[in-house]
Formats: sequence, C-alpha cells, structure tokens
Amino acid sequence: MSESENSDKTLTVAPSKTLHLKQRPAGEQGMVRQSFSHGRSKVVVVEKVKRRAPGHPEPAKPAAAAPAQPATPAAAAPAAPAPAPKPERAAPAQRGGSGVVLRALTNDQLEARARALAGARSREEDERRQAEIDARARAEREERERAERAAAEARKREEEDRLTREAEAKRKAEEEARRRLPQEAGHAPAPAASPRPSTSAPARAAAPAGRAPAAPAGRAPTTETVVRRPPVRTIGGFTPPTPPRPAPSRGGEVKNRGRLTVTTATSGEGEERTRSVASFRRRVQRLKGFGQAEQKEKVLREVILPETITIQELANRMSERAVDVIRLLMKQGAMHKITDVIDADTAQLVAEEMGHTVKRVAESDVEEGLFDTPDEDADLQSRPPVVTIMGHVDHGKTSLLDAIRQANVVSGEAGGITQHIGAYQVTAPNGNPVTFIDTPGHAAFTAMRARGAKVTDIVVLVVAADDGVMPQTIEAINHARAAGVPLIVAINKVDKPDAKPERVRTELLQYEVQVESMGGETLEVEVSAKQKLNLDKLLELIALQAEVLDLKANADRVAEGTVIEARLDKGRGPVATMLVQRGTLRVGDIIVAGTQWGRVRALLDDKGVTRQEAGPSFPVEILGFSGTPEAGDRVAVVESEARAREITEYRERMKRDKLAARGGSARGSLSDMMSQLKTAGRKEFPLVIKGDVQGSVEAIAAALEKLGTDEVGARVVHAGVGGISESDIALAEASGAAVIGFNVRAHKEAREASERAGIEIRYYNIIYNLVDDVKAAMSGLLSPTLRETMLGNAQILEVFDITKVGKVAGCRVTDGNVERGANVRLIRDNVVVHEGKLSTLKRFKDEVKEVTAGQECGMAFENYQDMRAGDVIECYRVEEIKRSL
Repeated sequence: MSESENSDKTLTVAPSKTLHLKQRPAGEQGMVRQSFSHGRSKVVVVEKVKRRAPGHPEPAKPAAAAPAQPATPAAAAPAAPAPAPKPERAAPAQRGGSGVVLRALTNDQLEARARALAGARSREEDERRQAEIDARARAEREERERAERAAAEARKREEEDRLTREAEAKRKAEEEARRRLPQEAGHAPAPAASPRPSTSAPARAAAPAGRAPAAPAGRAPTTETVVRRPPVRTIGGFTPPTPPRPAPSRGGEVKNRGRLTVTTATSGEGEERTRSVASFRRRVQRLKGFGQAEQKEKVLREVILPETITIQELANRMSERAVDVIRLLMKQGAMHKITDVIDADTAQLVAEEMGHTVKRVAESDVEEGLFDTPDEDADLQSRPPVVTIMGHVDHGKTSLLDAIRQANVVSGEAGGITQHIGAYQVTAPNGNPVTFIDTPGHAAFTAMRARGAKVTDIVVLVVAADDGVMPQTIEAINHARAAGVPLIVAINKVDKPDAKPERVRTELLQYEVQVESMGGETLEVEVSAKQKLNLDKLLELIALQAEVLDLKANADRVAEGTVIEARLDKGRGPVATMLVQRGTLRVGDIIVAGTQWGRVRALLDDKGVTRQEAGPSFPVEILGFSGTPEAGDRVAVVESEARAREITEYRERMKRDKLAARGGSARGSLSDMMSQLKTAGRKEFPLVIKGDVQGSVEAIAAALEKLGTDEVGARVVHAGVGGISESDIALAEASGAAVIGFNVRAHKEAREASERAGIEIRYYNIIYNLVDDVKAAMSGLLSPTLRETMLGNAQILEVFDITKVGKVAGCRVTDGNVERGANVRLIRDNVVVHEGKLSTLKRFKDEVKEVTAGQECGMAFENYQDMRAGDVIECYRVEEIKRSL
C-alpha cells in the first residue's frame, strides 16, 4: 500500500494509470486507495492529527466539518452532530476535473462520520485531562527527588567533614609516634614532614567552617586524603632534596609508593620505601610484649558415648581437635587414624583425660519408651474384646465366623481351608463390638496360631462333634494355656447324624479342659455354622467373659499394636493388617514395625471402608509402609521420621549381625561341631519361595524345614512376599534352585527369563499340595537302598588256560542256579578274595544264560584270572529300592 496526501483532496490518475497523491498540509484529511491481491482495491480516508505536548492549552478549534468529497463540495457534512434530514434519494455522482467519478456520501454515512468526530473530541478531552494529572504528579515527584538529593548532599558533606577530622587526628597520632620512636631508640627526634593536603591552602581557608571545600565542576566531591611522609634522614650531615610528590590519582587519593622494581631501586627516584603503619604497630607490640593472645577458658562438656565411636565423632562431641585426641592415644601406645573406631572404654579414658564428663549409653537405648509405657487409671476406658478362633483344620472355624458375620469368606479360600489369618469386627446382640481373629488350622500354620493367641483376650476352641479332638486342637489348647487367656469351647457340626458332643467333652478331659456341663469352669456351647444354631448364645458367652475380664485401654495416647498379617499389593504397595491394642492410630502418623517404617497414608477396615482413625481393639489395614513388615512385629507411633529411621536402622543392623553370626565360621560348642560334621555330606534342595502374605511364607518355610533328614534337606535361598520377579529368576538360576509361587503369579519379564534359563515355576494355592510335591522331589535326592538276592553257588573243579581267552574255570553248580552277567564273589578258604561280574557262562561249547544245580559249566570273570581248583563261586543279584521321606 502506498500512502500520500493530496492538497486539494482530489484523487487523480496519471496518463500512465499510476495512482499517486499530492502532498497536503499536516492535520488534514485525504483519500488513499489500498491495493490487495487478485486485483481488489479499496478507498479509505486518512486523517493525520498533530499531537500537542501535555500540559499546554489546546488552541481553539474551528467547527469540525466533514471532509469534502473530491469534486463534490456541496456534499460536506454539517459541524453539528445532529443528523441531517434524510433526502428522498442520494445526490447524483459528479465527475471531477481529473476524470475520476466519486460517489457522494449518504445521510447514514454522514451521521456515522459525525458520531466518530464527536467521539474523537471526547477522547481528546479525556487525554488532555489525563495529561494534566500526569504533569502534576510528575512535578510532585521531581520536587520530592530534589528534596532527597539535597538531604543526601548534606549527609555526604557531614561524612566528608567527619573523615577529614579523623584523618587529621590520625596524622597527628602518627607524627607523635614518629617523634617518640627515635627518643626510645636513643636518638634525637627527626622533624616530620608536614602532610600535604589534597586541596590548596587558600581553597581550604576560603571554605566555611565545618564544611569541606567544594569539588571542581563536573567532578564528584572527594574526601581529603592525608599522605604520610617519612621522616627526613641525614646522610653524612647532608640532607637529600625532597623528591617531587606524585600527582593525585583520578579518584583523589595519593599513592604512598609505586611498584618496587630493579630500575626504581637503583635510580633513587621516587619516594623512599619505609615501614608501614601495621608493621610499626606490630614492632611496638613486640617491644612491649603485648602480642600474646589471651588464653580462652576451656569449656567442659558432658559427652554421650555409645558402644563404639569414631575418633572424629568423639572429637566433635568434645569440641576438641581430632589431632589432640590422636596424640593422646599415641601417648597411651595406640596408633590410630581419624576414621578409626574405638570402643566405649577407650573413648571414656580419652574424654576423662581431657577433663570432660562421660555418659555411657547402649545402642539399644533408641528403643526406650517405644512400648509399654504405663497409663493412668483415670485415663482407661472400656474396649471391645479380641477373640481368636482356633482349632483343627476342617472343623468349621471360618464357616462359624462367616455365620456370625453373615459373610462368605470360606468360599474364597482354596481347597476350602483357611490359609490366611484374618481380623474382623462384628456387633454382638447387646450392641457392643467384638473383634474376631481367624487362624488357619493346618499343621504348617503353628506360628500363626501362636501369634493369634498372643494378641487375644479370649480363645474360642472349635471342635467338630463328628471328629473329636485332633492334633491341632491339642496345639490350640497349649497356645491358649501358654498365653494365659480364658477358653470357650464351641462344639460345631452338632447337626450331623454322626455327631457325638459327649465324646468331645470326654476327650477334652485328657488335656485338662473340663467344661461346665461336667463340673468344670470352661464355658462350652453346641453350635452349628451351617444351620446357624446357638450363634447368639456363643456371642453372649463371649460378652460375659469380656465383662468378667473388665478389658480397658487408654484411647487418648499414641497407638501401639501388632501386625497380624502383611502382604505386597501390586497397586497399593505393602499392606499390613494391624490390631490396635492401645491408643488411637490416625492417618498421617509415623509408625515403626520391625525393620520397616512409614507414614500412614490410608486406614481400611475389614469391609474395605476408609477410616480416619482406629481405636483400641480395632483391626485395620495400613497403607504407607516402606516395605513389607514381618507378621507378628509390634507397631508403635513415633514423633518424627528421624526417630523412625534411627530405630529401623538399628534393628536392621542387629538382624544383619545375627545372620552373619549364624552363617559365620566361628567355632562353637562340641555339639555344634558334631552337627556340622553330620551335615557336611548332606544334599540340599534349594528353593525360592514367593507368597501372597507374610504368614503363608513363614508357614511354608517352617513346614519344609521339618521335612529334612541327615541326608537331604530343603534350603530356602530366598523367601518373600509379592509376585515372582525377574530378580527371583536370576537368583534361582545362579543357585540352581526351584521357584515356587503360593497364591502369586510371575511377571511377564520373569516368565520370559524362566523360559530362556529353562527354570520351571511351580504354582500352588493349597499348602499341603506344595509340601507333598517338595517332599517327593527331595525323596529323589536320597540314595537308593541296595538289596542282594542270592542265586546259587558253584565249585571250581579245574582251571583251563585257553589261548586268546585267558583262564576259564570248569565248575559244577552245587546250589541254586548261575546266571550270566550276575554279580559273583570268589571265596577261598571261607575268605572273599574277589567281587565282580560273570563275563562268560558256557555249557560245553555254547554260551548259555543260566545253568541250574547239578550241571557243569565253564565260567570266566571280568578282569580277574587268579582262580584255583577248590574255590567256591557265589552268584547273586543286586536290586536298587528307592527311598522316600
């Protein structure tokens, strides 16, 4: 687009059809044609307004008029904004003198132009008012800045006066010091050179009192610099002329001396080098003996010493130098480095030698105050009872609990047997909550039952009326008796035709359990989980027993509890089922359990509902542990992450030391040495076990350990919770172990790695199937039993020496029969001289497989020729019999 201004508001076209506009004065309007692509064009009105400086009065404007159209002066718009009367039709277009036809404006366009001009005038008025406001604000700001500059200049002048006075005082002090120095040395004082001010004397005299002389124009005022001159020295009675002073530097300061070079030192030009003021002060202090620093008073501290400590840490705790500690140890005959570790006794000797007091602490003190802090009796409140259901496998424990909870947990258990420990809370008929803990009844889950009896208040012993007292029933009785908790006997399956409740009562007498119906103190009830018979009576007995026990706990304190079960969830991470025993556990608390710690991210009850807190005797699932804790670990809430990390690090270190001590080569007792000799030639069956929960892995490892004998045993290379990972396959490949998954599956990468390495992964969901398969596999490692079967005897009558064959014995079979390829013994004078195999058995000239009693035959042995007449050959067969555990 090309733009120009036309002085006569006329758009002309040159003969060459080139569009051009003539110049016109500024502040007026013109018409401009814009060219676009594809041959399009457009005529626009351009107005140039001259801007005036803000703050100046605006000159009076003539009445605004619409820009006249080229060659149509009569079509100009009126100055008033009122709309003109609308004509019946538009004025006809007129042809200008340039030959270009321009269309006249309509009334609507004139009105729009008038409105635009009115808006422009209002905007100009607003801009003018804003410019006046800005001008007033700018004037105020400049006035403030002038005042601040004046104040700053005044402060600067005062500072310059102060510096001048200080420089003058300093100069007088130096002159006095120079004058006193020769007198002390026994010489007459030399006259000091008067300092040369930075400004001339007339200028200083002309300056008013209390003010520094003004700086030259164009340069910032500088502080007067006082230059020290050395005393004039006399050489052989001749005083050398004073060298000219160097010119002041640009900043107004005068340099005392220039750089010392060989040229300046030999030429004698420049200022003579003298002692600096600092050097002079140091010399004066040495002469007066004031240079010694005051000895600081030593601070004696109380040093806390653990069982072992490094020399660096000991020095830090005493606020002493580590070099001094090492020096003291060297005096005692011990050579150490700063990073060496010393015991508490040596550290105590060092600390007391240096004057500090010592407080000995053990490493286990980090766990002090973590558990079992006493509560006030006034703070105790009633809590729900914790009831553990125990008994033999398949006696209906989980079914009974499902009937009470109106749930169906047993349907989700593999094989119909409980293989996990569960915790639930139900409401009794009296409205009070009761916490139930369900334990497995399989023989392998002894540790689970013991753990359930440890955290419980009441044990419900479930005995099937059609089965009677079984081994795990006896074990449950022993666990309850060891825990010292009351027992309630629930005789289940009384609805069966072959049920004999009296038999159960009688068998319990053998184990010192006497029920009430037989004159004892143990509560008992006949129930049926299938028919839901007498369930309310069982709950009433539990409530009665809990009322007798008077169970109480303090809910307004930090929480304590026990991990009932723990597992590794793929989506949620480590999940621990915890029974809160004291206090209240809340979301956000920092907890410690064994060698793991974490911050509680979520609390879930037995129905999967999220909770914000859990009180005493309430079972919850905790999310937020850094790793999977061990089942049975005690849980405590600590105040900070640092304390939690310190406790877990100590426990992990203790656990690592125990493992190292157990697997170390230290010589133990005589019995340990004998057991090591027995197991020296023992065959091992390595296993990598992964399970769904910690309790199942613990039970599997314990069950496999019981399978071992003196000849073969299972060795658990690794046992953990969670799915089978690629690292488990790598570990199994390195150790030649088998991989077992219990209620878990292998990851995709682990499956691919196992296929590449040729390692079989066995999956199980019932524990006794797993134990049986491992038992059969371990049986294959046992050496088979060899059994001899006697076949017959033969007596050597004559020995023949045959060329290219060797010696052949001519024999008569005296008893049984002789078979070719059987094992033989050569007996001479009732002594076995050779054992081997029969290589040749001939009857006349034919090879035969068997020769019976009374017949003669020829025999030859493998790799043996020393046969004599009268020897007896005993023939037998060896059979291998496989052994099993």
